[in-house]
Amino acid sequence: MKKLLLAIFLLIGVSATALYLSPGAQFTGLQWLGRQVAGLSNEQTEVADLSIHYYRGGPTNGETLLMIHGFAADKDNWLRFARHFTERYDVIAIDLPGFGDSSRPEGSSYDVGTQVERIAAFTQALKIDKLHLLGNSMGGHIAALYAARYPRQVLSLGLLANAGISAPQKSELLSRLEQNRSNPLLVNSTEDFERLLDLVFVEVPPLPAALKTYLAERAIARHAHHRRIFRQLVERYIPLEPELPKVQAPTLLLWGDRDRVLDASSIAVMRPLLSQPSVVLMKDCGHAPMIERPQETALHYQAFLDKIATSGS
Repeated sequence: MKKLLLAIFLLIGVSATALYLSPGAQFTGLQWLGRQVAGLSNEQTEVADLSIHYYRGGPTNGETLLMIHGFAADKDNWLRFARHFTERYDVIAIDLPGFGDSSRPEGSSYDVGTQVERIAAFTQALKIDKLHLLGNSMGGHIAALYAARYPRQVLSLGLLANAGISAPQKSELLSRLEQNRSNPLLVNSTEDFERLLDLVFVEVPPLPAALKTYLAERAIARHAHHRRIFRQLVERYIPLEPELPKVQAPTLLLWGDRDRVLDASSIAVMRPLLSQPSVVLMKDCGHAPMIERPQETALHYQAFLDKIATSGS
């Protein structure tokens, strides 16, 4: 209730000034609003000569939830979802190196295997011994591989439409790529950005036209960088099928049934490979449920965490 009242109060204040601000300033204001409502602060640390930026909030003595975003995304993807957990948990949403505000050296590697070891160094720097790990898309691929490599550290694993699996049914994205058509994840025009939103979401979250243009221009500016990263992800691909049997933690597989980026039939491959799987298939939802339907997604994830806590006790 307190967060709801705070959100209303802050939204009135931000809305009153938004008309006088540039799109970039409006976006910064919305980021700030999202952090205030979620109870998160903007943090930064140095890990292996890289500047890692992340949001963090919640009780320092609570169990840690570490959230990992997908390709061409950043920590802001978790803002509306994270607000449901900061009263009970130590919540961290990271900008992976190469994305968001974190370092992005030109000649560096950004494949999933390299990012897993960076996450390991990040948790060591923050002195995190145990954690609940949650990832979407590429971030889910990284989270699953981390749980396989560091099984004793991971209390639970949440995979939201994760990459890394050869699905029985090919998604629209993979079919396009196999036909050597343009990659819709790489934005090179405002029209590309509109098509990307349509691909990722069943119902695109409302966004003012000026902010949508701003986000499109930002994605266009990063086109070459994202293209290099995507090439690395393909050339240094690590399949999850041999890795999932190494995962010891309870694992939630959460998917939108209308995901056009990565098909939900991946669940049928992963479920028998995991020792403690739970499955949620969200009806009429796309590839990023924590953005498209954050409250519903949070309810499913909290129910999963509560089930773990009950079984553990």
